[in-house]
Amino acid sequence: MRLRPIDLVDVFVYLVVLGAFIQLFPQVISETFLLALLTAILLKVVLEGVLWLKKRVVARIRDSSTALTRAVNIVALVLILPGSKFVVLLLVDVVFGEEVRLGGFFAVTALVIVLTLARAGVRRLLAPPARSPANDQSSRR
Repeated sequence: MRLRPIDLVDVFVYLVVLGAFIQLFPQVISETFLLALLTAILLKVVLEGVLWLKKRVVARIRDSSTALTRAVNIVALVLILPGSKFVVLLLVDVVFGEEVRLGGFFAVTALVIVLTLARAGVRRLLAPPARSPANDQSSRR
């Protein structure tokens, strides 16, 4: 896998959001800036993995030929969404120990929601403007 510029932007967005959570919520702790940066990188890796897995399950739901297969995939999706928060908590605890705390399940859920929204907002802000046929016509005149 190749590192893209947007991946670095995502890490910086995650770092800013994580820094805000550290300032605003006493249960979210990072002992140093470097640990916050490494936590942002870990969050990027985990959330990319969760998004990849979620997309695969959603594709399997769409492609399901039987109601049972569809139901099993829907249950898998329902388990992935909250389960990913526990994975984040566990990995942060294993990798950083007592030096980084993301609070509990609800704090991590809020953090992941804000990270996802911030990422989408920044990506939308940085995306090149969409070209429409009307814009192409007016630029030729």
